[in-house]
Amino acid sequence: MKTSVTVQNLKCGGCKSTIAKKLNTLEGIQDILVNLDNCTITFTYETNDGVKTVQKELTKLGYPIKGDINGIGSKTKSFISCAIGRMNKSNESNT
Repeated sequence: MKTSVTVQNLKCGGCKSTIAKKLNTLEGIQDILVNLDNCTITFTYETNDGVKTVQKELTKLGYPIKGDINGIGSKTKSFISCAIGRMNKSNESNT
């Protein structure tokens, strides 16, 4: 099954990198596409709880689903996730 979710706090390529990398580790989640322009994440999932699993991971990273609470904790997590994504992208381009 394929779906899209709209998230908050998605700002740049660092965010995109972190989200894609983390979601690719989830069992049964595939074909991940992070769209910076409209803050959506599209993916396919194999199990009934696939969407819920993705939403839970996104919230842990600081990217809650649009309409969910987006407090200072989520915003802080997203800045950290963004920085990690930028560092990982930088390291990958240097190898």
